Formats: sequence, C-alpha cells, structure tokens
Amino acid sequence: MKKSSLMAVWGIFYIICAGLGFIPEPEGSVRVFLTLIALLFFVPPAILLFDAFASNDRKTILLIRRLSLLSLGLTLALLIANFLAALGSTWLGSALHVLLVVCSAPMFCSNYWALSLFLWAVLLVTTLQKRKEK
Repeated sequence: MKKSSLMAVWGIFYIICAGLGFIPEPEGSVRVFLTLIALLFFVPPAILLFDAFASNDRKTILLIRRLSLLSLGLTLALLIANFLAALGSTWLGSALHVLLVVCSAPMFCSNYWALSLFLWAVLLVTTLQKRKEK
C-alpha cells in the first residue's frame, strides 16, 4: 500500500475512534467491537514504520515519533487537568473530558486505557530504538 493511502486509513480510523469514544459504558459485543476498532487504529502506523525502516525513510519515522510523543504527552497533561478540574465547575470538567476523548481517541474507544497507552509507547520506543542503532 502507498504511504498516502496508509496515512488516509490511519486518519479515518482516528475519526472513527474519536466518534465511538463518546459511547458511555459499552457492554458485551459492542465493547469487543470497539476494542477491535481501537486495535485496528494502530495497524497503519505499524505498517508505515515497517516500510520506513525497510526504505530508511527518516521523515516517516520522525513523524510517527512526534505523533506518539504528542499523544502520550497531551494525554498525560489532560488527565492531570481532568483530575484537577474535579475541584472546579462542571462545564470545565466536561470540556476537558471532550478534549481528552478527542486527543486520546483509541484510549476511550477501547475502554482499556492501558492498551492504547501501551501501543502508543510501543510505536515511540520502536522509533527511538531505530535511532540508537545508527
């Protein structure tokens, strides 16, 4: 598959995960479906990384590294802000929650927070490991 096609598929999975992340407390087969969609979100970047390593495409490796860092960093910052917003108004907590769902789309889609954070970290560490080999 071409790089642009994989990027488009990744973007589509992001939009799907962001939309489905607003489903409150899914159960049963819906929860399994959402977890599957969240896992599929990480397939295009894995393929992109594999192709980037094979062709020594530093630009794509750097892009995935930056996106991983951005996602993990913003997720941490927004989680802290959400905890601190518990002392504030309702609208602030709701706004921060919406930002967190949009920022961490596969995390809320799957409802298994550690799974999404782990997969983002795997992408990040993989790009960093390749840098150390050089």
